[in-house]
Amino acid sequence: MATVEVSFTALPAHVRTARLVALAVARRAGVDEQQLDEVRLAVGEACSRAVGVHQTHAPDAAVRMRLTDAQDRFVVEVVDCGPLDESFGGADLDDLDTDALSAPAAGGGSDPIPDLLPAGFGLAVISGLVEDVEVTSDSAGTHVRMTWSATDIMAPDTL
Repeated sequence: MATVEVSFTALPAHVRTARLVALAVARRAGVDEQQLDEVRLAVGEACSRAVGVHQTHAPDAAVRMRLTDAQDRFVVEVVDCGPLDESFGGADLDDLDTDALSAPAAGGGSDPIPDLLPAGFGLAVISGLVEDVEVTSDSAGTHVRMTWSATDIMAPDTL
């Protein structure tokens, strides 16, 4: 099992780099080509959410991303510094209200774009792209863990 750890400054420009790194590791892990767009989009959404949380709560802290190439799966974990209720609006994967997601969120932020998306929208996008998603919160922050199946490229029958 190999793990790549990436940390980056909480700037939107670095999300693209995180997506590119995730795609390279996903290919190496043996993720099916048809799932690579899902990996790219889900990692981009998770990293964008983490950047937003960091810009609000800890602009000087780095966003962390761990990419693990396990024997038959590829795991990406994005960790932000915010609590679950603030980074994802307290939303639970099973409790997301899809009608509420289509309504604009109330908010008085200076950036109009985030106000157009309700709390939990990013989590809804991720859960729509990835079958195996786990969101937890602890003293280190919120962890978004996404898992895809992968071919064991080191298995004897694939050599």
